[in-house]
Amino acid sequence: MTLLWALEVEYDGTPFMGWQRQKHGLAIQQIMEEAGAMLCGGDPPAAIASGRTDAGVHALGQVVQMELPDYPAKRIREALNHHMKPHPVVVLRAVHAPANWNARFSAIERTYRYIISNREVWPTIEANRVWHVRQPLDAAAMQRAANLLLGHHDFSSFRASACQAKSPIKTLDELTVTRTGSQIIVMARARSFLHHQVRNMVGSLKMVGEGTWPEQRVAEVLAARNRAVAGPTAPADGLYFVNVKYAQNIFEES
Repeated sequence: MTLLWALEVEYDGTPFMGWQRQKHGLAIQQIMEEAGAMLCGGDPPAAIASGRTDAGVHALGQVVQMELPDYPAKRIREALNHHMKPHPVVVLRAVHAPANWNARFSAIERTYRYIISNREVWPTIEANRVWHVRQPLDAAAMQRAANLLLGHHDFSSFRASACQAKSPIKTLDELTVTRTGSQIIVMARARSFLHHQVRNMVGSLKMVGEGTWPEQRVAEVLAARNRAVAGPTAPADGLYFVNVKYAQNIFEES
């Protein structure tokens, strides 16, 4: 007998082609499905994530649904983690999924974090986990520019050309920029995001922070609805899928 499980997952995206299975490289979805097959008599169960992450993007609290045996939750977690070794993917928590719940479509909020290492020398310990920007960045100016993006807008200027979303209109609930020592931390929160939206917004905010753009330029870019006028796409290394929120706290009893 199998049940639908909700799994909270953490991974280092550096060695992967992203969440989704690929023909030309290893993906987190493949790692999880192959581990799940070891619990299901060799048949790989489908792993569906709350949000797909690109190559090199990390996750602190990705949520994945899988049909797995009716074992104790700790056994499910430990068995999957054992079979996913030595890959940098672990299940943090496992619970029985609520009725009519879907990891992706039941989500009401997703949060991402982007980290910029803003110092002259190259980061060693943080390599592959931050975007290194040598020139000093003005976090306060970046925050003022970020405020211009909050709310319900057409985010076409910050949308990847390969984006498959039906509409470019999204509601951005949070976009904060703070400095902690040599790090600039950008937090973005919304029900959902366009492909590369967070990285494209960060790329434009960096232009403001370094003084290349005036703050108001970000509002003009948003209004243009044209990706060509926005800043560069920030590297994947600094992006983290932090967590996803549902109407019901599915992990509250774990």
